[in-house]
Amino acid sequence: MEATELIRYRRALKRKNYSAHTVKNYVNILDHFMRWLTVPLSEVTPKEIGLYMDHLLLKRRAAKTITCHLQTIRLFFDYLMNEEGRKRVNPVTRIALRLPKPLPRHLKDDQVSRLFAVITDLRDRAMFMLMLRCGLRVEEVANLTVDAIEHQRRQIFISKGKGGKDRVVYMSEDARSALLAYLEKRSSKAKRLFLVQKGLMKGEPLSVRGIQKRIEYYARKSGLDVSCHRLRHTMATQLLNADAHLATIQDLLGHGQITTTQRYCRVANLKVQRDYYKAIEMVMERTQAQEEEDDAMQELS
Repeated sequence: MEATELIRYRRALKRKNYSAHTVKNYVNILDHFMRWLTVPLSEVTPKEIGLYMDHLLLKRRAAKTITCHLQTIRLFFDYLMNEEGRKRVNPVTRIALRLPKPLPRHLKDDQVSRLFAVITDLRDRAMFMLMLRCGLRVEEVANLTVDAIEHQRRQIFISKGKGGKDRVVYMSEDARSALLAYLEKRSSKAKRLFLVQKGLMKGEPLSVRGIQKRIEYYARKSGLDVSCHRLRHTMATQLLNADAHLATIQDLLGHGQITTTQRYCRVANLKVQRDYYKAIEMVMERTQAQEEEDDAMQELS
């Protein structure tokens, strides 16, 4: 019975145009939860949810992972109530687990130079330059097609990014040059832009994990703590330090909420420093003017 419900839920997610990656994650989490359960789904209460949290904590799962499990289970029970007509209260009443809020970490200018000094492969240089200059996610780079590139307008059309949203990003001159250098070498007529270059899978689209392995290789080679997502953070921080508006950065990164983009304010120290000195100078000028006015009044009295 419960396995059938999970199959129906998978179909419902696909009908709502959830990505294959998201559907797979949701189903895996729910399968794990249902295997752990000792009571039918209809008898699950907040008590079972609490015990399941304890189970995940004992397995030393990260707070972010546990929160993801709880959110997925809550959505599943919402589906059972709203679409399958189960008249009951959702047992996931609230998610009380506190999540750490680490600052996004970015590369400094000299670290960017160190990284790209060791990336000589034309394909890899183009991939990581697009992440650094265009703020692309690793999944978006893996899914890029040749037709998505508008070379004359220096634009890239991102189809169905995170949340199924489309957007347009723009290429800097160095990113465009890196991409053109790769395309001149690339002889394949495959639709996907970035392909496996060696081995049995040669000519096949490069996977997300394949791209991550390449950045891990260059991290070791350069001695830097760098990841694909850190390149994206670096782009956002550099734009903010160059006084780009938050709304512009939000649009380029494809953030659904401006609060996500605002996190970069906490690490854009150059902009904070400039704003501080500009503001404090005005404060001091007003203070000095007030002191001079007070001195003048005292002399008159």
